Amino acid sequence: MEPLDTVRPITSGEYKNPLPNILVYQCRPGNISEQHRPYLRSRCVDRVLKQSAAVPKRRSSVKNPSSFHSYIRKLPKMSVLDCPSDLTLISDEMSIGDVIQDMIRMGPHEDPLHMLDLDDVVRKHYGWCAKMPRVKPFYAVKCNDDPRILQTLMTLGTGFDCASKGELERMIGYGVKPENIIFAQPAKSIPSLLYARSKHVSVMTFDGAVELEKIHQYYPEARLVLRMRHDSQKVRCSLGKKFGCDPVAEAPELLRYAARLGMNVIGISFHVGSDCDEHQVYYDAVKIAKGLFDYAKTLGYEFSLLDIGGGFPGDNNKPIDRYAKAINVAIDHYFPAELDIRIIAEPGRYYVASAVTLVSFVDSKRVMREQLPDGTEETRMHYYLNDGVFGTFYCTAHEAQPAIPIVERKVGAKQYNTSVWGPTCDVMDLILPDVVLPELYIGDSVVFENVGAYGQVLSCRFNGFALPKVVAYLREGTWKILQGLNAAATAISARSSDSSDGKLLVTHESYTPIAEATYLV
Repeated sequence: MEPLDTVRPITSGEYKNPLPNILVYQCRPGNISEQHRPYLRSRCVDRVLKQSAAVPKRRSSVKNPSSFHSYIRKLPKMSVLDCPSDLTLISDEMSIGDVIQDMIRMGPHEDPLHMLDLDDVVRKHYGWCAKMPRVKPFYAVKCNDDPRILQTLMTLGTGFDCASKGELERMIGYGVKPENIIFAQPAKSIPSLLYARSKHVSVMTFDGAVELEKIHQYYPEARLVLRMRHDSQKVRCSLGKKFGCDPVAEAPELLRYAARLGMNVIGISFHVGSDCDEHQVYYDAVKIAKGLFDYAKTLGYEFSLLDIGGGFPGDNNKPIDRYAKAINVAIDHYFPAELDIRIIAEPGRYYVASAVTLVSFVDSKRVMREQLPDGTEETRMHYYLNDGVFGTFYCTAHEAQPAIPIVERKVGAKQYNTSVWGPTCDVMDLILPDVVLPELYIGDSVVFENVGAYGQVLSCRFNGFALPKVVAYLREGTWKILQGLNAAATAISARSSDSSDGKLLVTHESYTPIAEATYLV
C-alpha cells in the first residue's frame, strides 16, 4: 500500500497559472486513490476508537455497521459530533483541497456538493478571538444553520444570534443557555416572543414604539437592546431601510418612552450592513452609540451591553484585520475595559463563507455561433450545471456576489466566451452571463469557493432539483481539541450555572491553525 506521505499540498512556487482570473486544475502524482481511502479513514480514527473502547456503544442508525460513519457514531459523545448528519475525520496531513480533488475523481455526482471544512470554522474563531479579544461573537444562525457548524461553535463557546422562533427552538434544543442567545429581531411575532419568555431568552432588540409596546405587553421583564441605524455605503446588502432607528431623531424619544413604560433597556446595537467593505464605519457607529449610552444615564439607565452587529467579510481572501483595528481603537476609547461594558457582535458570513466549497458538474452543453456587429462570427459555449441561482447562487443573482469558476485546464484546450446556467427551466437561472473559460465537457467539474454564507439556507427545490448535499470534514487533531474544550465546558458548567456567559473557551494553547494551501482544481 502506498504511504500517506504522498498526499501533499502544492506550494505556491510549484504552480504557474496559465489563465488570468481563473484558477486551473492541476493533477499531480501522489494524490490519494480510491483503494487507499479506507486505509486513510481507519488510520484517522483508530487511535480515537481505542480511547472509546471502554465506552458503551450507542445504537447506530447506520444500516451498514462496518461503514466508517457507524464508527463515528460510536465515539464518545461530543457536541460537535452529536448531530443528525455525518462527519468524516481526515488525517492532519491532508488539506481540504486533497479531499475535494478526491471527490471530483469519484464524480460526476448527480447533486451539487457543498464541501464543508470545519477546520476553517475553528480557524476563523481563533482568529476572531486573537484580533478582537473584548468582543464576544454571537454567530448569526441564519447565515448557515448546518448542525455541524452550530455545534462546533457551541463547543468553541460562541453565543448565537437568533431571529425567529425556529432558530430559538433549535439552539435551545441543542442545549445553548438562554444567556448565550440574543433575539436580534426588531419585528418579532407574538408567538416567538412568548416562546422566548417561556425559555428565559431575555435579551432582544427593538427599534420602534409599537415593538416596545408589544414587548411590554407579552414579555415585560425582557432586557432590551435599542437598535440604531448606521449604514455603510459599501455593503453587499444594506439593512437600514428595514431595521434600526435614527440615533438622533428617534432613539432619544424611544428611550424616554421605554423609561415611562418601566422597561429594562440594557444597551445599544447597530448593524452596518452585510459584507461591509469599509472599516471606519464601525468606529463611527461606536462613537454614536456612546452618545446614546450617556443620554440614557440622564433617564436613570445604566447600560451594560454594546452590540456591534455583523457585516464582517468571510471570503478566504478578505481578512478582518482592518476592521478589528478600527473596532479595538473605538471600544478602548469610548468603552474602556474598566467600565465593564459587555461587547458582543453578530458575525455570520465571517465564520462560514470560506468554510464551504461547491463542487458542481456540467450536465449539458450547447455550442452556438454568434454573429458580431462587424459581421464576423464567434463560437459561444453554454454550459448547464447541476446547481444554479435557485441553489447555491441566490446571492450571485440578487446581491451581485461574485462567482469565480475553478475548472480544469486540459492540454491544448481552446478558450471561449461562455455563459454558465443553472439546471432549472427558468431563464433567470443564469450564474455567469459572460466569462472566458476553456472548453468543458459533460461530467466535468466546476468548483466555486466561498459559498458557505447563505448558499445553503437560501436554496430551494424549484423544478424538483435537489438541494446541495453537504459533506463535512474535520481533522483528527482539531477533533481532539474540540473534545478537550467540550470537557472543560462541562466541568465549568457543573460549577456554575451561569459561568459561560460572556466567556470564550478558546484559550487552548496547543491549538495551532493549519494553513490551507490553495487547492488548484
